[in-house]
Amino acid sequence: MKSEPSAYSIQDLKAEKETLWDGIRNYQARNFMRSMKIGDQAFFYHSNTKPPGIVGLMEIIETNLIDPFQFDASSNYYDKKSTKNNPRWDCVKTKFICEFEDMITLKDLSETYTAEELTLVRKGNRLSIMPIKQDIAMELLIKLEKN
Repeated sequence: MKSEPSAYSIQDLKAEKETLWDGIRNYQARNFMRSMKIGDQAFFYHSNTKPPGIVGLMEIIETNLIDPFQFDASSNYYDKKSTKNNPRWDCVKTKFICEFEDMITLKDLSETYTAEELTLVRKGNRLSIMPIKQDIAMELLIKLEKN
């Protein structure tokens, strides 16, 4: 799950301890989020920064929540086609687990994995939420523990 640190950083989540992961306005990313289960863990990825990369870990603690900002006309995430009876956008609640001492940069990931193995390293548009295969997630966690 990615966020620009200027909008919401791992340090923000660490300070707040929990947050709604809202503002997702891409159907594929939304559908990935809909498949999440309570207890799933997610990497926190800082995008639009130099260098971009995985900076922490969080846990999904609530799922299938309605994104409240889709109804707020003053929000950047307002969706005039969304109604209380037929909301289009969901969110999950996440809980801070840890901030990694060393980031795993996108460059490191690109040198280790192919786009078929890890969608994140594919050139072009990267979704704000995307799944990672269990074996790759475990490899990344082991790498982080060694650092």
